[in-house]
Amino acid sequence: MRFIIQRDRLVQSVQDVMKAVTSRTTIPILTGIKITANEEGVTLTGSDSDISIESFIPKEESGDEIVEIKQTGSIVLQAKFFSEIVKKLPTDSVEMEVLNHLQTVIRSGKSEFNLNGLDAEEYPHLPQIEESNKFHIATDLLKAMIRQTFFAVSTSETRPILTGVNWKVENGELTCIATDSHRLALRKARIETENNESYNVVIPGKSLNELNKIIDDNSELIDIVITENQILFKAKHLLFFSRLLEGNYPDTSRLIPNDSKTDVVVNTKEFLQAIDRASLLAREGRNNVVKFSTIEGGIIEISSNTPEIGKVVEEIQSQTIDGEELKISFSAKFMMDALKALEGTDIKVSFTGAMRPFVIRPLHDETILQLILPVRTY
Repeated sequence: MRFIIQRDRLVQSVQDVMKAVTSRTTIPILTGIKITANEEGVTLTGSDSDISIESFIPKEESGDEIVEIKQTGSIVLQAKFFSEIVKKLPTDSVEMEVLNHLQTVIRSGKSEFNLNGLDAEEYPHLPQIEESNKFHIATDLLKAMIRQTFFAVSTSETRPILTGVNWKVENGELTCIATDSHRLALRKARIETENNESYNVVIPGKSLNELNKIIDDNSELIDIVITENQILFKAKHLLFFSRLLEGNYPDTSRLIPNDSKTDVVVNTKEFLQAIDRASLLAREGRNNVVKFSTIEGGIIEISSNTPEIGKVVEEIQSQTIDGEELKISFSAKFMMDALKALEGTDIKVSFTGAMRPFVIRPLHDETILQLILPVRTY
């Protein structure tokens, strides 16, 4: 194998596939990056067997030559060293050559590295996915849907299924739901499916978070292919595979109340900042609890009291308060996460009593909601 490549493109591809490489793996070869050169260009692959990422660098793009292939072939190089080397090479062009016994030479300017490679034949094959059923989604929408749900997944392994985000596709609509059993985030959107298939899968939150970091905002559509135990996201020059979580996701529709006893409409930013200030003294306490109560004249009081530190009280003016008077306590962190995920300047919070879950939605937008369970305070 021998080729000459633009350094910037190589660095970018290495950074992308590094997101899937981990040092804690039972399969030693997976600590490496697989590099394959063929007539079309160079492909880099990284995997930790849960996530696999493949990045392709074409020979030329819009008339620019990016790679000059001298000889095809493949090699696996230690990811940790290879990624550091590539970042620090002195010139804009890099030559890579594999000599006998998997010795790999990396040249750039007057600098030359020799790395011991591993046999690419021993690298596990990526899943072969039949692409009969796929749907597409705009990149910016996909990123928004991940951002607005994935933070609510559980971080505890006691119920592994809750560490993922539930994706349901039905009648051309994708619904993403995440919950850690104390809060829930839901987002829906219309998508284009090819043959009106329906799916119900659970994607690890970690995979979605990594995917979100890699995909560019400038690639227009992303193809998504779902199989029994894998999901594949295809962007331009990038393949991202993730395994799916096994098991049934709990039915969350029962959790979301249909009626409410108190509805509050408030400016998102003002509310977020008030909660943020109230949480300053609550951080130390258990679950950083803040109290929320409605007062006459459409005023909301937000307070927090930690006996050994002090207390804070703040009043904000709501736009409207309908229904019964209410006093409720909840986690400031959960509320701030929820508010940051919502779009729109004004939100509506619907309460069904002091001990029941409450729902936060942007005003006039039914596609997104956040639900939080209150905290019992005596």
